[in-house]
This record gives sequence, C-alpha cells and structure tokens, in this order.
Amino acid sequence: MTSAATTIGRPMAKPSGSTPGDFPSLHQRILVVEDNEDAGESLKLLLETALGLSVDLVADGVRALELLNESPYSVVITDLRLPGLSGMELLRETQAKGLPVTVVVTTGHGSIDEAVEAMRMGAYDFLTKPPDPEHLCLLVQRALRERSLQDELVALRAQLQEGRSFQNVLSKNPRMLEIFDLIGHVAETTTTILIEGETGTGKEQIARAVHQASSAHRKGPIVVVNCAALSESLLESELFGHEKGSFTGATTQRKGRFELANGGTLFLDEVGDIPLPMQVKLLRVLQERQFERVGGTESINVDVRVVGATNRALLKLVEEGKFREDLYYRLNVFKIDLPPLRERFEDIPLLATHFSQKYTRPGQTPCQVSPEAMELLLEYSWPGNIRQLENAIERAVVTAKDGVIRPENLPTDVTKPSPTKAKVAVDLARPLPEQLTELTANFEKRYLRRALKKCGGHIGRCAKICGLSRRSITYKLAQYEIDPSLFKRG
Repeated sequence: MTSAATTIGRPMAKPSGSTPGDFPSLHQRILVVEDNEDAGESLKLLLETALGLSVDLVADGVRALELLNESPYSVVITDLRLPGLSGMELLRETQAKGLPVTVVVTTGHGSIDEAVEAMRMGAYDFLTKPPDPEHLCLLVQRALRERSLQDELVALRAQLQEGRSFQNVLSKNPRMLEIFDLIGHVAETTTTILIEGETGTGKEQIARAVHQASSAHRKGPIVVVNCAALSESLLESELFGHEKGSFTGATTQRKGRFELANGGTLFLDEVGDIPLPMQVKLLRVLQERQFERVGGTESINVDVRVVGATNRALLKLVEEGKFREDLYYRLNVFKIDLPPLRERFEDIPLLATHFSQKYTRPGQTPCQVSPEAMELLLEYSWPGNIRQLENAIERAVVTAKDGVIRPENLPTDVTKPSPTKAKVAVDLARPLPEQLTELTANFEKRYLRRALKKCGGHIGRCAKICGLSRRSITYKLAQYEIDPSLFKRG
C-alpha cells in the first residue's frame, strides 16, 4: 500500500472533473475489510481525509458480516483473501441476505481472475493492490452515488406499498390525505360529488377511488361519460338511452349510461360543458332518480351515485349565466378541490418512481431517476399536472441508458422551461384574506424550496438565505411538509 500511504502526508487534490456537489453526504458509511493492518489504516485514512467519509475498519470477514447485519453501510471495500471468511464468501453472504450494500473487492496482480469472478457474482468493481488514490476516490464516489440512487428507489417503492396509496391514488401530500379521509366518510352514502381541478390532476382517478371505496356497499359498475365530447342530442341518447325508431338510425332499443351504472357510479367528466337544455334534464334525474329513454314514455328508476368533474370554476359559470344555479347546488353536495401538482411538491418523487415502474418493459429493472434529473422535476411547475409528468417519465424510460433517467432524457419543456409571466387569478367568490393567505403560502413554499436547493438541503444555510432563525425555518418546513433531505447533494 505504498502508493496510498505516501499520499496521506499531504493534502490530496480533489479528483479531476468533480464539483462540490459530486461528493457524497456524510451520512453514508464505508466498511473496509483488510487483514494487513498498514494497508487497512492507509485506506481508511485516505477515504476519511480526501472524501470526508465515515469509515470503519475490520481485519476479517466474520466481523465484517456481523457489522453489516447490525447497521447500514453504503459501500464495502474488501480484500478477497481474508482469514475465517474470505472476501468471496462475504460477497456471497451479502447477496444471499439481500443486504443493501455495494461491494468493491481488492486483489493482488496475480488474482485478477478471482476479481473478475467476484464481479460476475455481483461485486461492483475491483481494485488491484496497491490502488491508485485518485482512481480509488473516483470509484468510491461513483459507487456511493449509485448506491444512493438504489436506496432512494427502495425507499420510494416502500412508500408505494405502504400508506401512500388510497384506492390506487398515490400521494403523501397533506391536502390529498385529507381528501382520502373525506372519501372514506362519503363511501357508504349515495351523495352526489363534484370534483374541481385543473386538467391532468387526476379527477377520473379520484372518481374511481370513490367508486372502489364504495364497492363493499354498492356492487354496480363505474360508467364514464365525457360530456365535452358529445353534442346535445348525442349526450341525451348517451345518458338516457333511446327506443327503437325514436330517430333516424335508431334500429334497436339502447340502454343509456344511467341504466348501465345502476347500483354503481356514473362519472360525468367536464360537466361544465353540458348544454343548458340538457342541464334541465340532468337536474330532474338528480332530483327524482328517474328518467325516460329518448322516444319512450316509461319512467325508469335508477340507484346511481353521480360524480361530476370539471376543470372550470362552476360558480363562475353560474355567474356568467352558462350553468344553472340549481344544478350547481345539486351537484355541489360534496365538493372535492384537487390541488395541482405544483402544490404537491412532495408527491413528484413518488409519482416519478411509480411511472418509471409502470413503463419499464416486463422482465427489466425499473429505471432510477438521477439526482440531477429529480432536481429538474422538482423545480418545474407542471402546467399539465400529473398527466404531463407521466408523459415525461414514459419518454425518459424509453430513451434512458444503463437504467438511469438523466436530464437529457427529459423533455425540453422540463429542462429548459420558457419564461412566463405569473398570472394571479382573482376569485370574487372567496374572501380576500383567504386568497392572500393562500398566495403567501404558495410563495413561501417556492422560496423555501429554491433556498434549500441552493444550499443543498442545509437548514442553517437556508435560514441565513431567508433571513430567518433556524427555528423559524424548521417550523415552516414542517408546516409545509417540505423534506430538506430531498435537496441534499450526493
């Protein structure tokens, strides 16, 4: 280990091509397994001095395996020839137990074949003794970055499996969790529901969640109608059905969507686009739960929960005379306001991981999102909301190499967004103090995220940028459910 040992006496230059953000974070730990005391101490000192890492040193494979079972390590650097338990056997044990650690092996020049065999068994890479210090540091940095990506993916997959999903809707956003709770309360009723939210926020997914939550009590299907896609005459026939001969082309009797949804849920998407004459007929059905088919005289009774959705403010349409006020209040019995994705910042990593899994080809390992790409995803405003994010990840999965989504795999509107002037909507139906509070909160969240990004998630430096105390920053981060660890570099 002469090469490594002689480097320790002087400050070692940072590996070429690296930046401060390239260095791993201090919480990542290294385990060195080396029975030669001088070689082991030199490796430990080099990694601690040059990279600022926390390094433990043991002299045999048995003790190394005990430590790996007791506490987490990011990387193990092990000699292949060890007393008791060899490096090859240590590698086998970590693989068999599924321990989340990256293994780098070291070997003499005469044992290259053994190192190659170790890589076939799952070792990350190998180093010949004595290792070149700069090559060693670059290799460890790369291993730590990739280990961090793998650990993040495992954590996000765990979130997908635990309380982050409600009837197939993914979120850990506080407002969304409140919506999940509300759906749970309304599930056992037949109450009409109105969902308002921007395009792409997942209104149909929420409607399906309502239906699924009600399935223990209501056995009928969910039937979907896009009201914006149909003319008035087609919409009437689609909703209520028609009798044979009721109009040209009506060669048989046809059941409408209300009948088909009997005992279940009828989802009326874009109810704001229903023509005024049809609004009268829809109001009657909601009030009386009965209707006649087009061209028929027989009244048909139905037991249907109606869920309406719109990306427009229905109350504003009422004020403009484009939507009936009585129908609005009949639909608005139980209202769900879906937040846009830009206000669900903490859901972006969760959703990106989910979509990466969804669009990975069968039999392949899901793509991981690199920290640089994730930073861009978190910074973007997502005007197209979840639908736009899904499209971006689908594209990225197709173009990604080596199973990692990098910035170049993302659409240009995400990597190079065009500057736009912010428009603040004025809603006279809501009091001014309420809207000011909301605007202030949104600005604070954006400011805090930008500050955390600049300082790599360091709360103290974030407080200095914001001109606030550390205690105030900690309180605000908790208030807005912002996780500073998402901004840590490494």
